[in-house]
Amino acid sequence: MRLKTSLLKEPKHKELVSSVGWTTPDELFSCSEDHQIFRWNLLTNETTLVVRLPDDLYPVDLHWFPKTVGGKKQGLAEIFVLTSTDGKFHLGSKTGRIEKSVEAHRGAVMAGRWNYDGTALITAGEDGQIKIWSKSGMLRSTLAQQASPVYAVAWGPDSDRILYTSGKQLVIKPLQPSAKVLQWKAHDGVILKVDWSSVNDLILSGGEDCKYKVWDSYGRLLYSSSSHDYPITSVAWAPDGELLAVGSFNTLRLCDKTGWSYALEKPNTGSVFSVAWSADGTQLAGACGNGHVIFAHVVEQRWEWKNFEITLTKRRTMQVRNVLNDAVDVLEFRDRVIKASLSHDHLVVTTSLQCYVYSTQNWNTPLIFDLKEGSVSLILQAERHFLLVDGAGVYVYSYEGRLVSTPRFPGMRSDILNAQTASLSNDTVAIRDKTDQKVIFLFEALTGKALGDGKPLTHKMEVVEIALDQCGAASDRKIALIDKNRDLYLTSVRRLGREDKTNKIGTMVHTMAWNDSANILCGIQDVRFTVWYYPNAVFVDSDLLPKTLCTKDASEFSRTPHILNYVGTQVTVRRADGSLVYSTVSPYPALLHEYAGSARWADALRLCRFAKDQTLWACLAAMAMANRELTTAEVAYAAIGEVDKVQYINSIKELPSRESALAHMLLFSGHVQEAESTLLQAGLVYQAIQVHINLYNWDRALELAVKHRTHVDTVLAHRHKFLQDFSKQETNKRFLQYSEGVEVDWEKIQAKIQMELAKERERSATTSVRSSVASRR
Repeated sequence: MRLKTSLLKEPKHKELVSSVGWTTPDELFSCSEDHQIFRWNLLTNETTLVVRLPDDLYPVDLHWFPKTVGGKKQGLAEIFVLTSTDGKFHLGSKTGRIEKSVEAHRGAVMAGRWNYDGTALITAGEDGQIKIWSKSGMLRSTLAQQASPVYAVAWGPDSDRILYTSGKQLVIKPLQPSAKVLQWKAHDGVILKVDWSSVNDLILSGGEDCKYKVWDSYGRLLYSSSSHDYPITSVAWAPDGELLAVGSFNTLRLCDKTGWSYALEKPNTGSVFSVAWSADGTQLAGACGNGHVIFAHVVEQRWEWKNFEITLTKRRTMQVRNVLNDAVDVLEFRDRVIKASLSHDHLVVTTSLQCYVYSTQNWNTPLIFDLKEGSVSLILQAERHFLLVDGAGVYVYSYEGRLVSTPRFPGMRSDILNAQTASLSNDTVAIRDKTDQKVIFLFEALTGKALGDGKPLTHKMEVVEIALDQCGAASDRKIALIDKNRDLYLTSVRRLGREDKTNKIGTMVHTMAWNDSANILCGIQDVRFTVWYYPNAVFVDSDLLPKTLCTKDASEFSRTPHILNYVGTQVTVRRADGSLVYSTVSPYPALLHEYAGSARWADALRLCRFAKDQTLWACLAAMAMANRELTTAEVAYAAIGEVDKVQYINSIKELPSRESALAHMLLFSGHVQEAESTLLQAGLVYQAIQVHINLYNWDRALELAVKHRTHVDTVLAHRHKFLQDFSKQETNKRFLQYSEGVEVDWEKIQAKIQMELAKERERSATTSVRSSVASRR
């Protein structure tokens, strides 16, 4: 990826350009110390003078009113705020007319910024004050007062916090008066510019120490650049939060969100005092010290999937290369390419007006449909359909171009969704809420309706990243999530009336990805690269989970790596320096998943015997138990030396009725409540009571016996024997109450138990006879 820059031969402005701002992806306004504001039209390459400002007005900063708020177009999007050296800020219209001038600060007003919903304006002054104003220019409050000038200011993603500079320090101040202020030393020189991304919640700063740095919203340093030759005079996040731009003297740099540099341009511009991205994130403009306005387009983006490599060669042209046979196809588009995604045998490309869907089997005839909004900020793909996100909403399309659904929930802000906070599978859409980051909304992909009873999934901590598994039946769909503590959890998406636990399967997990063709999860766990061959083992037999893991040293990935994808047997990891590292995973687990999914248990056993790998045997044991295939499970557990579980499986096989066997399989996986329900529905009350006696759930055993008026003496007898064995006295009031009126006779109890078991055997035999007769008919 690189920047393609363009400069006019002669600068339009006679003095330094102090700020630039986009109104549309093809129209830019620039203001300069020559008291002129110019409009630049990139479609016609025309530059027109909008207004000549008074000779005593020297502009410092320019910021346009936000175009959209929560997907709704703003009527006031035609106004801008212009700050100046005389202590005033000015509200101007698109025609250049100054509607209002407000005395704001003593000395220059260094920065003016609208918040994301356009309800407030913040100004920072040379006098060290930060003030909040209404959109009509009325003073609401003075947020901060300090001794040194405030050179830059930025709103937090929810417009509820302010980031500003204080000499060498950065300060995050919440708007609530009682909330705690966060302040830290960020640079060794005065900080000149800051920006705060609303999508990834990361902070970018640049200063006179000639470095730019990336921080998280807690003030932790994520990246620090090497020292440049000159101070960093401008920084800006791209709208989608994936890229950032940095300006310095005769320098324009394009970087990844993690800080490493994609491209460095050395134009003859003087210092770049301001950098602004267009709304679609395809181009940026810089305000230059020598009177120029520099334009730069992002080109040579690359996408890889299996044997295909795609490069954006020009703004409207892509080159597709098949590395197997070196065949090259060129794709031409009517408008400039904004976003693209390559996965699951399809390439999805969005331009400013249309969406193109290509099959990897045929690059000549794409399916094309029009878009309502041109500014697509995210594309996610699953096997059967794909998801588009723009400023107005979230849309699920089939690969035939049919709109499948539009999931939405109250207060949804689609403009700040990214690949970590939204996930798509064949049947489910998951979106993490922005206002409460513990909440994940789950939708049916085919209808857009909320799953189940409509209640979202709520985690106990703020969620950082979510990912849906890609394979298997919709009823078995699982979601993996990483929370703020970097713990990895797995839970069911469809809960089917039961309260499924959210199980922790890993700690210190920085990044994760599901495999595209099997439900295998990989992640980087502290300094280890870990593959969970069968994560669902945690729901079947949690003791098995550690045995189904494959771990290896992750030092080759360096610090803070990011997993891009996990396709086939290959995991692609982006290191902190931007280089790509590939790691291979054994093909056997995916093959085992395939065999288990199609109930080919004999083939699965043959594979495990051939591979002679304990991890595979553990996976097979869990898969077989999940599918209630007891014979295979018995062999697999024996292979990994789990003798106690082999004996338990044998005891399940000997049970007289199908219901009893099912209940004990549920008990094996720890689902006591479901096992009890299964037995009670089948009328096996004694067996349900015995389950709780075996688990020492005395209160529940007695409760069932009293409720069904049977085997109260059985429960009391077992309780008495239990207390005798441990030389304890009865203290439970309920047991004392019932033991007064009930006589315990072990011979009678044994006879009753034998009767119950005989009844169960008889009923089981009757059921099997009926089913065989029905099958003959």
